[in-house]
Amino acid sequence: MVRVTTPEKYAPLFDLPDPADPFAREALLARAQGAVEKLGGMLEPLAALFAEKGESLYLVGGPVRDAMLGRLGHDLDFTTSARPEVIQELLGAWGEKTWDTGIEFGTVSAVKQGQQVEITTFRSDLYDGVTRNPEVTFGETLEGDLVRRDFACNAMAIELSLVDGTLEPRFHDPVGGLDDVLHRRLDTPQAPEVSFRDDPLRMLRAARFVSQLGFSVAERVRAAMGDMAGEIDRITAERVQAELDKLMLGARPWEGMDLLVETGIAAVVLPEVPALQLETDEHMQHKDVYRHSLTVLRQATELEDEGPDLKLRWAALLHDIGKPDTRAVKEGGGVSFHHHEVVGAKMARKRMRKLKYPKHVIEDVSQLVYLHMRFHGFGEGQWTDSAVRRYVTDAGELLPRLNKLVRADCTTRNPRKARRLQRTYDHLEERIAELSAKEDLARVRPDLDGNEIMSILGLKPGPEVGRAWKYMKELRLERGELDHDEAVAELKKWWEEENA
Repeated sequence: MVRVTTPEKYAPLFDLPDPADPFAREALLARAQGAVEKLGGMLEPLAALFAEKGESLYLVGGPVRDAMLGRLGHDLDFTTSARPEVIQELLGAWGEKTWDTGIEFGTVSAVKQGQQVEITTFRSDLYDGVTRNPEVTFGETLEGDLVRRDFACNAMAIELSLVDGTLEPRFHDPVGGLDDVLHRRLDTPQAPEVSFRDDPLRMLRAARFVSQLGFSVAERVRAAMGDMAGEIDRITAERVQAELDKLMLGARPWEGMDLLVETGIAAVVLPEVPALQLETDEHMQHKDVYRHSLTVLRQATELEDEGPDLKLRWAALLHDIGKPDTRAVKEGGGVSFHHHEVVGAKMARKRMRKLKYPKHVIEDVSQLVYLHMRFHGFGEGQWTDSAVRRYVTDAGELLPRLNKLVRADCTTRNPRKARRLQRTYDHLEERIAELSAKEDLARVRPDLDGNEIMSILGLKPGPEVGRAWKYMKELRLERGELDHDEAVAELKKWWEEENA
């Protein structure tokens, strides 16, 4: 297996103490407790309500981990000894708005001061090993609740205890989650085989956390993912899609995807990606097209200017998936992949349909895959007005994404070639800007509309009008805007030739 590593220029995603520092654990714990204390004005009344009922209340899971990473958000998860009906009563007295759509699973939610709070009764669920849907069973202890969670770094809790009415957080870590955060490690509270058999979706979550947090998986977790990859078939396409999107929107999606490929999980949910390992890039500059594709994905994320772009990232990952099916050995050595963009667009569309993606995502991603080679059809300095119009018109609203994808697709290790391609990209964008200043490239239309065509040629609505309109559109792309008389003359000339 070829690991695609993150370049050294990428710093760790989060500022954590050196694990070798004897005070590292205390520093991390103090950071988490401090983050909770800042919310004391909001949380103290909530903790008091639970204490009056004789019930315990704990901040739990991802929020505790995120507090240690310095990124505690506005969604807070809690667990409690209280049963759902009691939670509902107490949140009703505390929150600005409450809802109980998850009450059958022991969960009640509320919003207050911009914070969304979700409180769940201790759980000790039982799994049947066939589906991922547990038999909901309420537990009696915090430890029993934590040990059933997906990863140790998500199995820590901070108790909202009150001393003289003041919040004094108390940390609980029965499975060693703090050390895992400190070492940027993903490990399971129980044996990973047990955890993944209970819920195979946790294997996809492991890859998602690799992408989002920059953590690495423990070797026993990696081994279990490889042994149990087939268990992913128990997960619905919709849940797989949701996890893949979270992975793709993470800070380092290429690392999360690489883990899925290495463990064989991608072969189950996204087989077109590991299939790329079999092919050698036609430029002979990369070990395989798979490595190239992950590099393109990484470079595409670097070009984003308004946050993560899911469609661009999927197109970057899938842009070459048509190469295995179009590979041909050339005389004299080397290989070619003619029309791989056409085949790849069809493959992308088919796979994303199976994963239940919305139609607009499927269409845009597959169109980007289809168009990604269009740039290479023109040599340096050969971007005529006609070529620019066609490029912009075919891309439509996807033009900004297509420009980024084309730039990201340059992974050559030859500095001279890289500079030449960079100049060509720049030249194209200059030509687009230059021509856009003269004409509206985003709305290229024939100089004559359908009604005018029918009037000039004496036609009724039908396929002949459509053919004439298409010809005038091609003429507009080729020659630019024509005056009315010239457009009429060209239409009549074409019509006479068509009917000669």
